[in-house]
Amino acid sequence: MGEGNARLLVGIDWGTEEHQVCVEDASGTVIEERRVLHTAEGLAGMCDWLLELAGGDPSTVYVAIEVPHGPVVETLLERGFVVFSINPKQLDRFRDRFSMAGAKDDRLDAYVLSDSLRTDEHCFRKVKLDEPEIIELRELSRISGELTTQRSRLANKIREQLRRYYPQALELPADMDSAWFLDLLMLASTPEKAMRIRESSVAKILRKRRIRKVDAKKVLRTLRKPGYMVAPGTPEAASSHVRLLVQQIRLVTEQLKDCRNQLAVMLDAFHASAEDTVTEESDEVEKCEQRSDVEILRSLPGIGVIVLATLLAEASQPLGARAYHTLRALCGVGPVTRRTGKRKPVVMMRRACNPRLRDALYHWARVSVQRDPVSREHYARLRAKGHSHGRALRGIGDRLLNVACAMLRNGTLYDHSMRHRTAQEAAA
Repeated sequence: MGEGNARLLVGIDWGTEEHQVCVEDASGTVIEERRVLHTAEGLAGMCDWLLELAGGDPSTVYVAIEVPHGPVVETLLERGFVVFSINPKQLDRFRDRFSMAGAKDDRLDAYVLSDSLRTDEHCFRKVKLDEPEIIELRELSRISGELTTQRSRLANKIREQLRRYYPQALELPADMDSAWFLDLLMLASTPEKAMRIRESSVAKILRKRRIRKVDAKKVLRTLRKPGYMVAPGTPEAASSHVRLLVQQIRLVTEQLKDCRNQLAVMLDAFHASAEDTVTEESDEVEKCEQRSDVEILRSLPGIGVIVLATLLAEASQPLGARAYHTLRALCGVGPVTRRTGKRKPVVMMRRACNPRLRDALYHWARVSVQRDPVSREHYARLRAKGHSHGRALRGIGDRLLNVACAMLRNGTLYDHSMRHRTAQEAAA
């Protein structure tokens, strides 16, 4: 046992419709096992049962579960129980202690959770409820990511349909999801229609969307190039599909724009709240300090609304604790070393991480290289050593996280000259 005051150790094997619960005491003796339905009445009854076993003190009940979120965890935390989570891969390793043959069932998993929490509490992560604003920010940032992925898929579908009957349109210098290209497809959805449209109609689209990299004459000249022969009815069928995809991608683009505007408003509200809120209560002061992180992180080069929102939403607790090593593991920039007695050590990219944080840090590092001279020099040094583009960007991201944690600990904004001097001293 750790340094806690647990009297009861509870393991919950989470399920969709029901959960297996195992309760044991501090000596490892199983007190009772029970299956609980995943309903409001079932979860409330489970909490009442655990409180009765603990003599009415929920702080002495330590609960282990694989899923660190959801109604089960939130119900337990609201009732005052101490909840810990563990990675399923770690639980699988703990299970080998009790069954060398690889047996697995719900009762065994619940027992492994409770007994492992008793003997290896340090391997578990204590779960805390995030602030309501952080939960809302996390949902919006994930919606933004899902909409971005959906828009890319729709754009790829449009490209495949154009390859089918209209390859001339693919020669235009435009992304499949750009507004002017979608307007053009609605106006000239087939090669036959492209032969009939007027130059003034195309010029009107280009003026409306403020496109200067191409003129109406070039657009028509490209669309009217000879194409290949297709079966009768193919242009009509494929163009109907394209028009449907255009309507869908316009809707997704509008939703994505609205979602990003909401994210920007929430980040501004965090910053304004930190400036305006003045209170003597310690918990409110701590909350204000966490929200003031927005201003500090915004001063870093290359960080934007999406990256900042993702960092605050997906890593709010490590950011609040200024835990650099936790952050680099979650973002996937902390390398993994594999070493045996007969082989040379091999350093590999970390695969076990938060994919949203990995993507956010990748784009943050990429933009930082473009805008920050120190990051650009660091990137050039890594590339000169033979590292790949991705490996170099992970190095940039690792350094940005280290700088960010130092700034958050000291409460200072980003100072380019200070970091430039530090880089020069390190190079010397």
